[in-house]
Amino acid sequence: MIETEPRRAAAAPSASAPALEVGNLHAWYGESQVLHGVDLRVGVGETVCLLGRNGAGRTSTLRAIMGLTSARSGTVRVFGHDLARVKPHRIAGLGVGYCPEERGIFASLSTRENLLLPPLLHTGFEGFSLAEIDALFPNLKERADAPGTSLSGGEQQMLALARILRTGARLLLLDEISEGLAPVIVQALGRAIASLRDRGFSILLVEQNFHFSARLADRFYVMERGRIVEHFSRQELPHRREQLARLLGV
Repeated sequence: MIETEPRRAAAAPSASAPALEVGNLHAWYGESQVLHGVDLRVGVGETVCLLGRNGAGRTSTLRAIMGLTSARSGTVRVFGHDLARVKPHRIAGLGVGYCPEERGIFASLSTRENLLLPPLLHTGFEGFSLAEIDALFPNLKERADAPGTSLSGGEQQMLALARILRTGARLLLLDEISEGLAPVIVQALGRAIASLRDRGFSILLVEQNFHFSARLADRFYVMERGRIVEHFSRQELPHRREQLARLLGV
């Protein structure tokens, strides 16, 4: 059963189920296999970062979780719900918010109209009000009447995340949210994600920007060629820097 308590009271529908549990996940695009037995876990209220170079399989992992790959096998559970044969819109209805690299901002709508567009998911997890969005992203309040695609790249990223928060999603899958953005915008997004973490959201963050994710994540997975090759906690970071530099090419 999906949780019916308000967002700030509790983030989890059960005391035992993690927000996301992926086991032995394989995925294909056509005849090309892109994931080879991926295992990962995101606890309720936890921020986890999936690191790796371009082409490592990180975006494919998010797409497979959402049921957007052409074929997949293995186990994916969200708040204890088995996602086998579940359609992407039904996965979203369980409280999963996917923010892909393509932000999908509607050019014909203003910033405010873009925010009013998403339907509530009826997860029992209260979506953000417009006032909460304005407090989290002041830039969007200032540009409320501007066409969505007239926003800067960073502001469009804020808008894409804000739309997800409006729906009542409680597990956030964020794909390269800091990529190509000005440092001041990256810092603002970092503060927003830290605020969401403190509110009890569960977050899986795909990033190449290790310095950005190091300040936010509780745990880290590293991918290579569609496989998880390393897994460690924030406390282990000081002992992993040389290894990460080699794996990530930084």
